[in-house]
Amino acid sequence: MKYDTKYLPILIGGIFALGIFIGSLSNATQTHGFLVKKNTKEKLDKLIDFIDSEYVDDVNTDSIVNLTVDNILAHLDPHSVYIPPSEQSEIAETMKGDFVGIGINFYMYKDSVAVINPVKNGPSAKAGIKAGDRILYADKTKLFGRKLPNDSLFAALKGEAGSQIELTVYRKSERKKMKLTIKRDVIPLKSVDVALLLNKTTGYIKINRFAETTFDEFKTGLTNLKKQGIKSLVIDVRDNGGGYMEEAIAIADEFLKDKQLIVFTKSKNGVIEKTFATKQGVFENGNVSILINENSASASEILAGAIQDNDRGTIVGRRSFGKGLVQREMDFNDGSAVRLTIARYYTPTGRSIQKPYSKGNEAYFKESDSRFLHGELYKKDSIKVVDSLKFKTKKGKIVYGGGGIVPDVFVPLEAEHGAENVSYLLQSGIVGHFVFEQLDKNRNGFSKLTFEQFLNKINATDLYFYDFQKYLTQNGLFVKLGHNKALVKRYINAEFARQLYGDKYYYEMVLKEDAMVKAVLKGI
Repeated sequence: MKYDTKYLPILIGGIFALGIFIGSLSNATQTHGFLVKKNTKEKLDKLIDFIDSEYVDDVNTDSIVNLTVDNILAHLDPHSVYIPPSEQSEIAETMKGDFVGIGINFYMYKDSVAVINPVKNGPSAKAGIKAGDRILYADKTKLFGRKLPNDSLFAALKGEAGSQIELTVYRKSERKKMKLTIKRDVIPLKSVDVALLLNKTTGYIKINRFAETTFDEFKTGLTNLKKQGIKSLVIDVRDNGGGYMEEAIAIADEFLKDKQLIVFTKSKNGVIEKTFATKQGVFENGNVSILINENSASASEILAGAIQDNDRGTIVGRRSFGKGLVQREMDFNDGSAVRLTIARYYTPTGRSIQKPYSKGNEAYFKESDSRFLHGELYKKDSIKVVDSLKFKTKKGKIVYGGGGIVPDVFVPLEAEHGAENVSYLLQSGIVGHFVFEQLDKNRNGFSKLTFEQFLNKINATDLYFYDFQKYLTQNGLFVKLGHNKALVKRYINAEFARQLYGDKYYYEMVLKEDAMVKAVLKGI
């Protein structure tokens, strides 16, 4: 698997751009008709019919319609978008919070489907699938020895709940081939990665997106942490591109007192809808900290804004993305959809955190590049704020609108100045692929270790750090890691822990030296 170095910024930025794109779901999806002038509608219909019946060559008129829709929306705002059927079904599944399948995390390694790990208690785990297994056949469909696109792989493995599939599996660690019958089932897609203790009185919850199940997942995690006696809570929405605003509102309600304003929206007709907290909050008195960065957007900013403007907690990190627009979805019969911006949202003090988009979509999404150039990711003083967009909370704290949430406590990027790509690279899938391939060489050598023995083994060597540097070079990514050795080792070692023991161990290792977490614990 080669990664062309010239596409490195796109590769890394794309990971987070996808999150921001999915985060455009910042309202309940519901069908809503457009008011289109009759003459305009007739003109478009007549033109399409004319092309369909008279044009000299064969033309797919559906593709022309799609282009027309795309061009119309491109003249609106960056978050009013057309989504083709293939992408819409995938995004809808992600935001629903579950899917029907066999329950494995995998990737194509040397033209074979390699199992990174089976989902805990999922169909594959129950059938005996293990990390490192290669899936050779799904029923009679050959899956190895050819480059299959992801949609073909998913199609081969998915099916109706309760339906059966026979997998032919090769287990490298035992050098044997076997056939396993698996019954497909509903597989949860977690939006809350982990809820754990940072110390005896401080809890930590990581939210990766705001999907249909996020509040329920969050409430379960918070309830368990409360039972363990926490007095403070850290909510991590770094790199969370958003999602359903209702889920963010429900989470904010857990911390705010009855009738405190959470958020309000305003349409072009001036219609204002306010959402207030209820009496139902279960953590209205403990310390609250929200971790944000330049890729925290939309619903993440609603949560952070509600906590900050109500003087309820501390926002820690770097300035957030700056998306303050609300979309509504219109679905089409072919499975495609349009998301149209129908309102702006405002934080409780009345500020819009939407950054400008008058220079076009490309400039809008590249605005984050200027933050690197201006040094904003390393110095709070470099954050550009507009005095005319200054607001005050009830306790007199100054907050700003016009382009994201500015944190109360600034924490710079951990990677050295000039090596920003290293930080994002470490959170991409490349690290996971590297670790899988290292484990694949000697899985038996790790599988019998206790976690304590694993820590002693992994911390005692720099071997994997240097091998990772070679791995990047071999895959066309010429990124120098030397000055960020401690940071790189932390993420590599944590990824080993994740693949061997689970997400909880990954986060325990990563967070131990995390700069933002340290800032929170220092201030408590």
